[in-house]
Amino acid sequence: MDIVLVILQACVVIGAIVLGVRTGGIGLGLWGVVGTVILVFVFQLPPGAIPIDAFFIIIAVITASSAMQAAGGIDYLVAIASKIIQRNPKRLTYVAPLVAFVFTVLSGTSNIFFALIPVIYETAYRNGQRPERALAASTVTSGLGITASPVSAAMAAYLVLMDGTGYGLPQILLITVPAAIVACIVTSLVQQRVGKDLLDDPVYLKRVADGTVEVPAALKARYEAKVGGGTPVTAGGTATATATGTGGPVAPADVPPARIEHPVPPGGATAAYIFVTGTLLIVLLGLFPGLRPAFPDESGELVPLGMSTIIEMVMFSVALVIILVRKVKPSLVVEQPLLRAGFVAAVALFGIAWMADTFISANEETIIEPLGAMIEANPLLLAVALFIVCGLTTSQSATTNTMIPIALAAGLAPGIITAMWPSLIGVWLFPANGSQIAAVETDLTGSTKLTQVPVWHSFTIPMLVSWVAVVGAGLLIQLVVPA
Repeated sequence: MDIVLVILQACVVIGAIVLGVRTGGIGLGLWGVVGTVILVFVFQLPPGAIPIDAFFIIIAVITASSAMQAAGGIDYLVAIASKIIQRNPKRLTYVAPLVAFVFTVLSGTSNIFFALIPVIYETAYRNGQRPERALAASTVTSGLGITASPVSAAMAAYLVLMDGTGYGLPQILLITVPAAIVACIVTSLVQQRVGKDLLDDPVYLKRVADGTVEVPAALKARYEAKVGGGTPVTAGGTATATATGTGGPVAPADVPPARIEHPVPPGGATAAYIFVTGTLLIVLLGLFPGLRPAFPDESGELVPLGMSTIIEMVMFSVALVIILVRKVKPSLVVEQPLLRAGFVAAVALFGIAWMADTFISANEETIIEPLGAMIEANPLLLAVALFIVCGLTTSQSATTNTMIPIALAAGLAPGIITAMWPSLIGVWLFPANGSQIAAVETDLTGSTKLTQVPVWHSFTIPMLVSWVAVVGAGLLIQLVVPA
């Protein structure tokens, strides 16, 4: 009878997640709360722990991020990333993924990558490269930045769960950052060899013949030789194709390409520096607990202030400093897209984490212990579970709150759990993310694409390569990271 009840409860949890994903946005968190209501009132399970710390960490971080965005700080970061990418066109497949990763780490959100998509596409295409290589790799590696950022929503959830295990922010970053860099490099090496060159790609050649896209100057001579000396003709005899998100038409083939410029509002650099300083301060206080105020615990022993409280204090303070220094109207901060997106993430984490803890806490002996034993016997199962669940929910923070407690209950070493945690790269499993859709729509050559098979698309290979590389590197690195 107990098994039947557990199965029914599991169906409620899975059903709430599925319905939340179908509803989209804030619906994931709201369905999580409804799932909790059913578990408590129908199955009489005691409510799990409410994820207050994780919720308010996200709120604090997105408030600071939104203040930075309102002051032009995001524009400044995008402008820097754009310059780095365009200065290294020949090494684009190697540079762009690292840039996407670093800027996600600094900002705590992969939303910053949206603004880089047209830059990467234009830089690749103008230099005669297959855009899919750099676009798909960069999209994927931007996701690696989530588990390497001290101010991401997923990190907020993870820090709370790992509290008391001996693994704080310093140990986590010592594993996830270098492992992610290794994954970026390996992914770039593999991705550089993916797909045909443009002049050998029938999809691209058809688009040129149809006048959908103009041949860039870097390929013009070879293209004309390939087609027998004929001059490529576009619809109406002119090059008028427009790349989504670039804000203008593609330059004619015989005109040297101009750099894509991102205007930065006055004071944008100052706002970005304030935010990055706050991020570095969090890392510094995490690395050196002696810098934090200490207070007696129940036994009277002095314990440094927890990192959850530190992040909340620092990020809320950063938001205020940006508002005061840059004279930003508080009403503008509330209107920023980052705040809306962050609030959705906070509610999603709240609902899913609460429901998961309610289910897990009530069924430790019946299902969690056997499942934990399986993971303990074969830790790689945790990586697979994280990968698949994140692909299904498309939420790194919700997946963290669902799966990490199971691994902890199984007694898995925190270093191994942390090495597996970047398996959240599975968020790209299905083409259900804005970055994927934007990359496909921006690439007028047709090289970046989706297929009729949901799990097979331009992002599949870099996603799988990144997954294997980041977990493999993490498992090696955690061996030398002190607890």
